[in-house]
Amino acid sequence: MNKVSIIIPVYNTEEFLEECIFSVIRQSYRNFEILLINDGSAISCKNKINELLEVDDRIKVFQLKERKGVGAARNYGIENATGDYIYFMDSDDYLGESALQLLINQISDSKMITGKQVRTTISHENEETATALDTEVDPDVHFYQKNIKKAFKNRSALHRLISRDLVNERNIRFSEDVECYSDLSFILPLLVNLDEVPYVKNAFYFKRKRNDPITNPSIIQIDAERRIKDFITIYKQLKERYKDNYEAVKFLDNHMLNFYRKTIVTFLKEENNINLIYDQLVSFATKLDQQLLAKKSIILRRELNPLVKNNREKFESVNRLHQRLRKVKYALTGRTKLYTQLYRSVFIKLPLKEKTVLFESFLGKNYSDNPKYIYEYMLKNCPDYDFIWIFKEPGKTISGNPKQIKRFSLKYYYYMATAKYWVSNSRVPKRFDKREGNVYLQTWHGTPLKKLVFDMKDIHSANPNYKRDVFIQSRRWDYLISPNQYSTEIFGSAFKYDKTMLEFGYPRNDILYSGNDEETINGLKKKLGIPVDKKVVLYAPTWRDNDFFEAGKYRFTLQLDLQKMKEQLGDEYIVLLRMHYFIANQLDISEFEGFAYDLSTYDDIAELYLVSDILITDYSSVFFDYANLRRPILFYTYDLENYRDTLRGFYIDIEEEVPGPLLKTTDEVIATIENIEDVHNQYTDKYNKFFEKFCSWDDGKASEKVVKEVFELKS
Repeated sequence: MNKVSIIIPVYNTEEFLEECIFSVIRQSYRNFEILLINDGSAISCKNKINELLEVDDRIKVFQLKERKGVGAARNYGIENATGDYIYFMDSDDYLGESALQLLINQISDSKMITGKQVRTTISHENEETATALDTEVDPDVHFYQKNIKKAFKNRSALHRLISRDLVNERNIRFSEDVECYSDLSFILPLLVNLDEVPYVKNAFYFKRKRNDPITNPSIIQIDAERRIKDFITIYKQLKERYKDNYEAVKFLDNHMLNFYRKTIVTFLKEENNINLIYDQLVSFATKLDQQLLAKKSIILRRELNPLVKNNREKFESVNRLHQRLRKVKYALTGRTKLYTQLYRSVFIKLPLKEKTVLFESFLGKNYSDNPKYIYEYMLKNCPDYDFIWIFKEPGKTISGNPKQIKRFSLKYYYYMATAKYWVSNSRVPKRFDKREGNVYLQTWHGTPLKKLVFDMKDIHSANPNYKRDVFIQSRRWDYLISPNQYSTEIFGSAFKYDKTMLEFGYPRNDILYSGNDEETINGLKKKLGIPVDKKVVLYAPTWRDNDFFEAGKYRFTLQLDLQKMKEQLGDEYIVLLRMHYFIANQLDISEFEGFAYDLSTYDDIAELYLVSDILITDYSSVFFDYANLRRPILFYTYDLENYRDTLRGFYIDIEEEVPGPLLKTTDEVIATIENIEDVHNQYTDKYNKFFEKFCSWDDGKASEKVVKEVFELKS
């Protein structure tokens, strides 16, 4: 039985390493050794490696004294491998259980075989695809022959079972001169020496796309300047080494030109970046096969010919022209892109309106939350300001007479560019580059219970670039409102926020102090069209990250049995349903008319708090605000284990700290409501501690404090 040497360089990937190693240990093919090459990792990662050394006697650990890079680490692995075949993995990736078995079964007399790579952002234990594919099936084998370069389309050495004899006989090694793209120096000799490469479609390798490119980037996520310089370096080295091999030269030149079009051109959108890489650009352009270049597009030839001649002035002129043409082409491909280009090229250069404030709440869905109460305070106390409200559907009846602008209309882009102040409780789209002088007040929209952004390990939502996007967007915040010390600490870590934190409580909770009286509450009930003489249960659940239609649009399936509740509670209570603003599907509760009311589209949930005698929620942050009223809170946590352990995780021990019972069934909910006074009394001590920790900053004056701080008003 042939032995496989699995070579895994490790550099500060302790959070992924155990998963990687156990995916190898679980392989149905058993004859292998694992060579862990510690490439100068920090002590925490080194400790994790030493822990894993005890797990299986097939694991061998090699410690490099200092970081030398992935190329050097892999070469060290090759030198110490004892198997018939070598196989490379990255330490943050994992395998389907039958991957090695399928490759071994089909390699036959070939010197190399490869399989399918699956891109993922999810851990193995959470990856439904991995579970489905972790069984050995009849192999689907293809062969790359004359057009073998297709086998190396991704330029990666990963997930390729390679004869160790071939590697050593040809002295094939990775470049140690670059951090990125060292694989090219290993891949090209294989391309030159092999006529055929089998491909096993069902042998799966799960390639993790790091969801935290900010604090823990993979090699390919490091800055563009470094990647460009490394690619050009390895290109020139290999071009010189294989200058007499037509296939190798053609392969290198095509990859270089593709890299130029996709990466270098993007980098040169900022004209000053030419200063950083001009010499490198000339050095690769002069080595290009001119006959190959002559077959490329006229735009590409016009850009590269000045580099071939080392005419910088001409190159800068052509680059400016072509970047403008690319912007025009981009703008003409759709209305959003046209408006975005107008924002960046025209509107953002107009004078800033010093006394204009732009408000948006929940992506323009309603008039509510912290922006509403900040606006209403300013309306009374800042008469010299102009106010803009952004709505998906303008024409709302709201206080004052602000301009109402349709979200994503041309006017929206204009006012985003010219208003000095942005006030929002959610993230402004990335396309809106923040101009100098603009002040962005991020109010956020809740005390965090669920793990946020950089405190999350895996991303289960529809946007795999969630962490990167939030990082970009949160760099624009000048002020961030915090409702309590607990949130201050979490916002700092979850958003990596280090600017001004406004520790005043939430403006949206001001009404819970100023409007908590019978007259106001009865007035709100009449406004809502609900019985004044019935007690009110508010059910306000959150969304589930993994149940979505598309990015930003989530499903929700009602788990409460409204029929049972109506039968047993209907004489005394009514139920208000309030879904999270991310939830896209509407609930059909028409059969419960007069008992259940869907108020998901009602603008201001704070007003629903005031009219409610009991709150039922799950993992939504609504209970932190509702606790200001000191009324009973029930937690309907039918999927607690899955939500806590898989989807999100919590910052607090929900089973110990929340000020109400955790219920799993509708029957439990009904029984608790029927005995609500006794249950609420049982939680008195816990409720008091909870209030002190999370509500003590709220005093009904948060709006005033925020406005005076941000707009520098005199007391």
